[in-house]
Amino acid sequence: MPQAKIGVIGGSGLYRMEGMTEVEEITVSTPFGDPSDVITIGNVNGIAMAFLPRHGRGHRLSPTEIPARANIWALKSLGVEWLISVSAVGSLREDIAPRDLVVPDQLFDRTKSRVNSFFEGGIVVHCTFAEPFCPALSQLLLESAQGLGDVKVHAGGTYVCMEGPLFSTKAESNVYRHLGMDIIGMTALPEAKLAREAEMCYATIACATDYDCWHETEESVTVEMVIGNLSANVANAQRILRDVAQLIPSERTGLSCGCANAMATSIITDPRTIPAATKEKYHLLISKYIS
Repeated sequence: MPQAKIGVIGGSGLYRMEGMTEVEEITVSTPFGDPSDVITIGNVNGIAMAFLPRHGRGHRLSPTEIPARANIWALKSLGVEWLISVSAVGSLREDIAPRDLVVPDQLFDRTKSRVNSFFEGGIVVHCTFAEPFCPALSQLLLESAQGLGDVKVHAGGTYVCMEGPLFSTKAESNVYRHLGMDIIGMTALPEAKLAREAEMCYATIACATDYDCWHETEESVTVEMVIGNLSANVANAQRILRDVAQLIPSERTGLSCGCANAMATSIITDPRTIPAATKEKYHLLISKYIS
């Protein structure tokens, strides 16, 4: 089966990688069911990359329905170590205008109906999550975005992840602004948490599509507005992905982010008490630490 160290999960409007050659579509089975769609592996400017449309081709899955555990597991099984998310978000700040890009550095969880860990059935894991986005990969994405020259990109910011699929009320939107949130979306969680448990370097290119519903002089967010603005950003996201593929190092040794060894001190359960079936189920994630 082909392998790729760089993976991309495309959000609304981004359902395939342009310019990918030697393309092969891979169907992956996981302990958590099927991923959102087949995974496409190919070369982007000579670099192997794996691509998965988060909502499935044709946008078939709502945020709550996304099989996040299956998605991350499938990419991990194909060798992905660097995982880039491309997501549509609403802006909660005047200076983050629609069609701007943001590389966030923090998350605030407002989801309520999603499983946010792989582990169950006799094993408990507590990963460090103070920095939910990998700072090393985020910096590379920021440098690539800034290199476009004709796109405004914001470094850092807090992404509040709501449940959806409905957009915010005005009261919610204004509370998030009051609390200091910068952008709002529906898909960064549990994706980021699962990527940490899978020891991936995970970061996001957030594409601002609207001002949510707080802005008094702008119309309330609609699907047409989101898709129109996101489509304008997709080409820029593709340019960033092609560029950053050249910057990502082939090995993660020496990185200070700690993502590659996130599980080293996170398994709290006594290995002697973990059922054999559970060890076998999670072999992909824990075999470095528990035989």
